[in-house]
Amino acid sequence: MMKKMKTTLLMTVLLGTVSVTAYADSADHTPAKPAKPIKTAPAPVFYGSPSSSISSGVVVHEGASYLFTSGTVPPVLNKDGKTVYERYGDTKTQGIGILKEIEKQLKEQGLGLKDVVYLRVYIAPDAQKGGTFDYTGWFDAYAQFFNTEANPVKPARSTVGVASLVSSDWLIEIEAVAVKPDSKKK
Repeated sequence: MMKKMKTTLLMTVLLGTVSVTAYADSADHTPAKPAKPIKTAPAPVFYGSPSSSISSGVVVHEGASYLFTSGTVPPVLNKDGKTVYERYGDTKTQGIGILKEIEKQLKEQGLGLKDVVYLRVYIAPDAQKGGTFDYTGWFDAYAQFFNTEANPVKPARSTVGVASLVSSDWLIEIEAVAVKPDSKKK
């Protein structure tokens, strides 16, 4: 009797599995309810003084995707150059080179500088300027890429003077945070 019950139970499970598999494979199967549309996050909201070249802050809505770049350093201009300026350029030149590199990194992910919501910038002292920090050089580089007619975005930003960077030739290093925009609004 027990053997007969086990056989009956096994047959019930097997037939149920075959029935479910056949149902799942049916081309005529349509869901009872239509699928819900995929929700995307609204675009980030920048806020702060309209006269400032940077935003005071950025609101990024739930569900957004982020891209964080590691600290990006300047590209070599001339590996045989005798001075820092010949090898990498001054702070402005290095900043421009870094922002172009970040732009390439973003493009590889389907993003652009318009998607940047935050920059963290490290500036090292410039020996050619008496060991001072060339903030103006950085601000001039930044002004070529942000808060322009081509890219009106003004990301939130921190600029920090540091004792040194990994290479004594580097005067600036930049980290960027970008947010994937709402595809419905682009």
